Amino acid sequence: MTTAVVPYKKKEVSAYVYEFKLVEKSVKLLDRETVKQQLPDILGRALARSWIDPEYKDQLQHDLKGTLAAGGVIIPEDYECVYETSSGQRAKIVVFECKPNSKFNVRICGFSLTMMATR
Repeated sequence: MTTAVVPYKKKEVSAYVYEFKLVEKSVKLLDRETVKQQLPDILGRALARSWIDPEYKDQLQHDLKGTLAAGGVIIPEDYECVYETSSGQRAKIVVFECKPNSKFNVRICGFSLTMMATR
């Protein structure tokens, strides 16, 4: 028997699981124009997440297209995404279009985030 004025039930605390999503709905990028239009924002979110989440950064480094696909972003097979880092610089992602029967890949775009402090 309790002497509380208001009935009280002890509730168990459940762990909060944050599900990171790159996009609201799954996105399938089919051609160069949609890649140029939509990928900058998506990769900006992915790079920003990699700054604060070491596990996500590791996923991007080792399987960038797979990590993007898990986040709802499908990139065509003939596109290659490369995660690059150089000493003293922030990471960047470069997107190439791989042409069949060609020695060279066409660089479509590169993405990096820069942090600025202002007064």
